[in-house]
Amino acid sequence: MQLQKTDKARAELQSGSRTLGQRERALLILADGKTTVGAVNHLFNGQAQILAHQLIATGYLVGINLERPSTLRAEAAPTALVPASTAAPAHAADNFEGKRSLATTRMFLFDICERMFVRRAPGQAEAFREALRNAKDRESMLAAARDMIAAVETIAGAERADSISERIAMLLPPES
Repeated sequence: MQLQKTDKARAELQSGSRTLGQRERALLILADGKTTVGAVNHLFNGQAQILAHQLIATGYLVGINLERPSTLRAEAAPTALVPASTAAPAHAADNFEGKRSLATTRMFLFDICERMFVRRAPGQAEAFREALRNAKDRESMLAAARDMIAAVETIAGAERADSISERIAMLLPPES
């Protein structure tokens, strides 16, 4: 979805008028009708979607839906974002076209371990690392992955755990 400023946003960005915080103003500046939430998400530590929802709800931004056919995009009318909690993605995990292997799966799980557990639970992170180092076959890799997914569900919720499970299923080689 592309973000576009409203007149209210332009007034906010004029000198002498500051009612929003720095992060909100930064997103307003980036909203040029071409920029998508996904393109700037990394600049807001993964919080651009939430921030965009707030700014749309308060009338500072409008979202132009990119899901329409390309023939309608030029004349697309601004639409409000559907809150993420009510919109179920068709596919939670992104497409993966790479080679399926235990090594790829292991690296993905190490990455999840670093992102999710190192700061929150260093002892648990070390236990997951050790389990992944010792996982030499499909069954031991799945056992380590199941333990990690259960911990992710506790920390980040069932939706995040499900998306990780889907990715693992795409990365693991087929059963022989």
